[in-house]
Amino acid sequence: MTTTSPATAFASCVSAISVAGQQTYADSVFPYIYQCRSSTAGVSDAISWIGSQQAELLRLATLHGAVLFRDFPFKSVEDFDSLVAALGVINFPYKKSLSNAVRINRTERVFSANEAPPEVQIFFHHEMAQTPFYPEYILFYCEVAAQQGGATPLCRSDILFQRLEAESPRFIADCEKFGLKYTNVMPGADDQLSGMGRSWQSTLGVQTPEEAEARLRELRYTWEWLEGNCLRATTPVLPAILELPDGRKTFFNQLIAAWSGWKDSRNDPSKSIRHGNEQPLDAAGVQSAIRIADELTFDMNWQAGDAVLIDNRVVMHARRTFVGPRKVVASLGNMCLNSFQERPGV
Repeated sequence: MTTTSPATAFASCVSAISVAGQQTYADSVFPYIYQCRSSTAGVSDAISWIGSQQAELLRLATLHGAVLFRDFPFKSVEDFDSLVAALGVINFPYKKSLSNAVRINRTERVFSANEAPPEVQIFFHHEMAQTPFYPEYILFYCEVAAQQGGATPLCRSDILFQRLEAESPRFIADCEKFGLKYTNVMPGADDQLSGMGRSWQSTLGVQTPEEAEARLRELRYTWEWLEGNCLRATTPVLPAILELPDGRKTFFNQLIAAWSGWKDSRNDPSKSIRHGNEQPLDAAGVQSAIRIADELTFDMNWQAGDAVLIDNRVVMHARRTFVGPRKVVASLGNMCLNSFQERPGV
């Protein structure tokens, strides 16, 4: 008697589907979507299937930018944690990141998405592209969908790069040649009213100003202490353009978010970003990036139980404002070094 494995049995009820707004390119779609057609499938079978397909799923995420799992039997944060583990990516704990957003851990791998209030819009960005370390993959899971709004916009940065290179070649050349520097002011205690309110103690993993300075020195940041125990920090030069192993280039940065949204009681967007040679950004080029990214947007309109796997090098994400409870959690995989290599010939 032949016994069918759980992964094989589950595979029979999974298929790729299309939805309204899905984008089609020469060799890819965005996002790639798997749907589970069985209402009786168990989470353990789904996890077995994901484990058996881990290399293929990661390949699809890089090719297409994102892979959405819809109508899968994921009912809890613990199920999502198991999904992440099955993919085999190396956990990048949020507490070890230099991100400026306040988050709350739910498991060792899973934490809340940005805790900023629902009326705060979060603009397009690649996760942690404004720091020396970023995750190769970011995954999201929807526990509770908002009553109104709350979509997670997604944008293919390789397509954005192509469009910008054709429309704003000087701007793209400066981004590639000079890179970017980011400046933000961190509070002395977490500020959950801000989309960038993580304290300097939490961000840097320290307790005292002396420890903070030592950590910033190690990271090659510059800094200045301000009133109210706030800390202004400026990064070393970081890339604005990333070249993938397959030769594609992506508009890999936090330029749109910094220009449009790094604003709170401590931060002024006009002072948040510049080129690595201290040259101001070309405003027309930035506006082109914002406009084209908006044109390329796929709105991830959440349904409870949705999970999405994103190659963070390929796809930017954002958050729309919302009404009503919304619970979306995230997980990071495979820490990468974000290092600028000067290219004088560009």
